[in-house]
Amino acid sequence: MELFIMDFSVEKRLAQQSAPAALRNRAAILAVLSPHLPAGGLVLELASGTGEHALFFAGARPDVTFQPTDFDVSARASIDAYAEEAGLSNLRRALFLDATQPDTWPLERADALVCVNMIHISPWEATVGLIAGAARILPTGGKLMLYGPYIRAGIETAPSNRAFDESLRSRNPAWGIRRLDAVAALAAEAGFSAPEVTEMPANNLTVIFTR
Repeated sequence: MELFIMDFSVEKRLAQQSAPAALRNRAAILAVLSPHLPAGGLVLELASGTGEHALFFAGARPDVTFQPTDFDVSARASIDAYAEEAGLSNLRRALFLDATQPDTWPLERADALVCVNMIHISPWEATVGLIAGAARILPTGGKLMLYGPYIRAGIETAPSNRAFDESLRSRNPAWGIRRLDAVAALAAEAGFSAPEVTEMPANNLTVIFTR
């Protein structure tokens, strides 16, 4: 029995992935998101990646339930390994979710939606699906909360973001830093407010839309 527990613990640690950026930005992101997180409500996170954001958010806000998701099976294994180790009652096991298929999402309703660093490393169709899915599952007053780099009209793009955009497009022509006005136009068509924009470290933005 002891050997089984030890082996399981090792397997769990091996499944846990870590993203240095998530460790650097999670506190700053939470500071902006926290006033918008629904006490007693359910927050759906898209593209949860390693699971470190969801873990941190759930630990800091025990009054909010977090449902992480990801398209990638290894990411979901990492999320679940962190969640099982932490034992937080408000952090659910990860679900499969394809942002490009909003009609097949595993939840029919959530009180808020969070998406960190997905839009620029996915095809535009994923952003279209993200907005459509959020419009379908969020109630009136529900928050769609996005974080990442954006290009803004009338504001010079930081050299580091220009270089990052070139790097992304060289890796996959369907990727790239999106124009904030294009994302906001999609959101407006889906019934969301104009974005509330907060500047973040490392030339990122937190962008919050209200249903």
